[in-house]
Amino acid sequence: MKLSRREAIALAAAGAGAAALGGCNQAVSAAYNSAREPISPPNLGDSEPVSILNRFGFGPDSASVSRFKELGREQWIEEQLNPSEAIPAHLAARIGRLEIYHLGPWDLRDWKEDAVIAQMQQNAILRATYSPWQLQERMVDFWTNHFNIFTKKGLAVYRKPWDERNVIRRHALGKFPEMITASAKSTAMLLYLDQQNSTAAHPNENYARELLELHTLGVDGGYTQKDVMEVARCFTGWSEERGFLKKKGAFVFRPEIHDSGSKTVLGQRIPAGQGIEDGEAVIGIVALHPATANHITRKLCGYFLGDEHHSVQPQLAKVFIESAGDIKSVMRLILAEFPSGAGPVLKRPFDYVVSALRATDAATDAGGPIQSALSGMGQPLYLWPMPDGFPVETAAWTSSLLGRWNFASTLAKNGFGGTRADFERMRDGRTAVDGTAIVFRRPSDSDDLSGLAKAASRKDLAGQVALALASPEFQWR
Repeated sequence: MKLSRREAIALAAAGAGAAALGGCNQAVSAAYNSAREPISPPNLGDSEPVSILNRFGFGPDSASVSRFKELGREQWIEEQLNPSEAIPAHLAARIGRLEIYHLGPWDLRDWKEDAVIAQMQQNAILRATYSPWQLQERMVDFWTNHFNIFTKKGLAVYRKPWDERNVIRRHALGKFPEMITASAKSTAMLLYLDQQNSTAAHPNENYARELLELHTLGVDGGYTQKDVMEVARCFTGWSEERGFLKKKGAFVFRPEIHDSGSKTVLGQRIPAGQGIEDGEAVIGIVALHPATANHITRKLCGYFLGDEHHSVQPQLAKVFIESAGDIKSVMRLILAEFPSGAGPVLKRPFDYVVSALRATDAATDAGGPIQSALSGMGQPLYLWPMPDGFPVETAAWTSSLLGRWNFASTLAKNGFGGTRADFERMRDGRTAVDGTAIVFRRPSDSDDLSGLAKAASRKDLAGQVALALASPEFQWR
């Protein structure tokens, strides 16, 4: 359903249009429910797809385990590294009705901030839960945090949907220099880091500092305060278009406020008299710098292998340089390395919520109740105020355990509006499939699950599922 701008504004003002879109909602829900039937029983007995889907996806569901077994490990990896645009019809229907992705940055200016953020959160949860391209979704999560933008600052919220599509998602498995270039020209990023008014007289250091410290070289990357100031001079004039009869909200370079003098960045001289080429030269210097290769691959090692200093990291950094920042080549090596030497990784709240929805094959609209639960656990998507993204340290999330237990109980009771799972149908008449087996996709008499299954055995099936989702074992990936 295509909306005019006026219709979309009215819908947003009415609380994301729930009431006015009643007929459309019913049609989408009907198509959604039809496309998801029948619910597949869980595949049990093979730990390899389960462990890989836990680490390189948001956990196993019935369809993803079946696909892994059908292709085998090597073909599955190549398929995940080369995702197509094909997604299930029910997911396409849900995403297609999110108005923010049909409107440009300037068209969203009359919307309530919370309405934009709610639709962005809904999109992220739906894609992570249902997309067959689980590695791509993992990479989107990684890069969203790497290039974090706090959407409540200034007008960034209205630019972030464009940033999500054209910076994060488009380049998630692409070339790192192209991603850095796209990010540098994202008006969501520029507005978040106060770059839009950076002039030769008053160069802004915010974007320059985060480009060096967070996006590329890393805090120990060998740059100086002088480098930060010189980079800031290079990016003067990188701003947002707001002119009459122009494409408002798009990136624009303003030569009249650019510092056209010569600069020196990391020992490399950038000649005087240039314009936008100064900023592009900086990207050329830092995107494939050895410090950047180390910074990015250490973060990827921590995210996927549980150890930033994993023994494969130096080799990853070498591949990063030799492949000109090809993210796919780096990921291929990380996937080949797993599980050798990989440590456990605590699920952050987003990981936990999505993995629980996938484990139970729940039908969800990822609406307000699910978003509120995620926020209550401390990870409201797109709302981390600092440019470094949500923390990755285990200790940062130990206080969210009560929220997880409540989530497990409510989900098992089908207590979230817009979300429903049918455990009896998942059991498909097989008495040997209990709640522990459903959640972990493995036989519950496995050595590491038998104690949990025994403790849950006196509960009904929903109670067994709740206990399994709340268990210590389910908090890790």
